[in-house]
Amino acid sequence: MKEHLKDVQSEYDERKLEIQKVGIKGIRYPIYVLDKLNQYQHTIATIDMYVDLPHHFKGTHMSRFIEIINSYRKGIAVKNFKEILTAIKNKLHAKSSHLRISFPYFIEKKAPITKAKSLMAYNCVFSGDLADTFDFYLEVSVPITTVCPCSKSISEDGAHNQRGRVDVKIRFDGLVWIEDVVTLVEESASCDIYALLKRADEKYVTERAFNRPMFVEDVVREVALRIMKDDKIKWFSVEAINYESIHNHNAYAYLERTRDATGKFV
Repeated sequence: MKEHLKDVQSEYDERKLEIQKVGIKGIRYPIYVLDKLNQYQHTIATIDMYVDLPHHFKGTHMSRFIEIINSYRKGIAVKNFKEILTAIKNKLHAKSSHLRISFPYFIEKKAPITKAKSLMAYNCVFSGDLADTFDFYLEVSVPITTVCPCSKSISEDGAHNQRGRVDVKIRFDGLVWIEDVVTLVEESASCDIYALLKRADEKYVTERAFNRPMFVEDVVREVALRIMKDDKIKWFSVEAINYESIHNHNAYAYLERTRDATGKFV
């Protein structure tokens, strides 16, 4: 005879405080992501899953989140994101569900002169919420190089330069490739970053960056202008940070726009 075990989570809570998000954070799990060149690639994601908790329940059933993830062992992808959120919402009898999947995405890059191949990792996020409506966005983080325009203009020789990072978030209809977002950002910087460079390549990227000085303000504006040409994108945000090499602070800029009913970004 099966032993009956007490369901403490479902017991009544007298404090009458609803919790907006309760669940699990930081579970690592294999997923596949669409790959523009190779159809798809496998990677390891860090997953956060939440639901709302009504005030009358003591707790949620954490194991059910794992059960849902395990049921998608053949693949977690953009195309089934809403399906997973629906499963979370239904299994935990919730009004809202939330899913955030962060993962490294790898792109093969060729050095600019020697064409030596190497893999670059870009940190990406799929994030979605489901309540009365479904919301989803993609985030791509791209390392870059910037040269300071002010330093170049006032110095007799050289200019200070530094690595930076651009984070792009987009809401879209249809298909947007991670590779295209990465390219868009890298074309908006003084120069992009490579995992492998030979001396001829180092000469090229150093001179290219020096001839394309960029403030963080320049970077976010250039990225925004390129994003706004894509009719599939409905909303976006761009933030850029320079890890300053001669200051005791970092430089930062942020910009976001939404496409209105007429199709224009405002």
